[in-house]
Amino acid sequence: MSEFSDKIRSEFKKADDERDALMNTPEDIERWDNIVYGHDDREMQKLDVYRPKQAQGEDLPVIISVHGGAWMYGDKERYQYYCMSLAQRGFAVVNFTYRLAPESKFPAQLEDVNLACKWVIKRAGRFHFDTERIFAVGDSAGAHLLGLYAAICTNPAYAAKYDFAVPEGFALTAIALNCGVYRIPREGADNMTMLIMKELLPEGGTEEELESIDVLNGITDVYPPVFCMTSVADHQKAQAPALVQKLMENNVPFVYRVFGDKVNKLGHVFHCDVKTIDAAQCNDAECDFFREFCF
Repeated sequence: MSEFSDKIRSEFKKADDERDALMNTPEDIERWDNIVYGHDDREMQKLDVYRPKQAQGEDLPVIISVHGGAWMYGDKERYQYYCMSLAQRGFAVVNFTYRLAPESKFPAQLEDVNLACKWVIKRAGRFHFDTERIFAVGDSAGAHLLGLYAAICTNPAYAAKYDFAVPEGFALTAIALNCGVYRIPREGADNMTMLIMKELLPEGGTEEELESIDVLNGITDVYPPVFCMTSVADHQKAQAPALVQKLMENNVPFVYRVFGDKVNKLGHVFHCDVKTIDAAQCNDAECDFFREFCF
């Protein structure tokens, strides 16, 4: 682990600890924790499943959560309350941890997304997943990974760049990309994202590597419908318009929302703080968007 990644993880952990203080599992949620879904790292490759208790035995649409954390930080524990709040809205939710940089170089993170999706298909009967209605959410770096994975699922030319295959029978019905990074900014030799790319990418962030992980390059007219969200004080908000433009060019159905205003200056991934009204409004809107594809 590098000094730089240590600093990133320390900053994220402090913010997460403050957000999740004094929270508990809701009484209306049943959960299964620490299920191993991979074979390379049994500590990192674990997931939880959350379901509303009132829907026992009922096949539910699934939401798979791809957590953020600058590709270097984050785990399912940090996202459990957010994911359980989605389950309270009538979904089965899969919340998983993936391998992180710099210990695991790209595309290990995408490989883990694929393994988690494979697990969903394999265990659908056990957990009453409706595999005809599979949704996914991702924020920040997680939105980047989910954006790439949606391209792998729908664009054979882009999928050919990777050594793994999407599980048979798996398709994303719609996705939500929240406060995401979609094209890595090149300007400024000391910009934070490029410094992270040096830790994430096997060759340290060559131009070829950066182009290969550009979400916009993989979007076609069969890309899944997208709920794209950012906020007025999101430090990544400039990323969203380019994504929306690419979706428009390819006639991909989408909703684009910018939350907050000049008084209510909502920041990066505000929607994960489920104790707030703003998060509830955003998460309600995304789940309503998903429900449009449940009939």
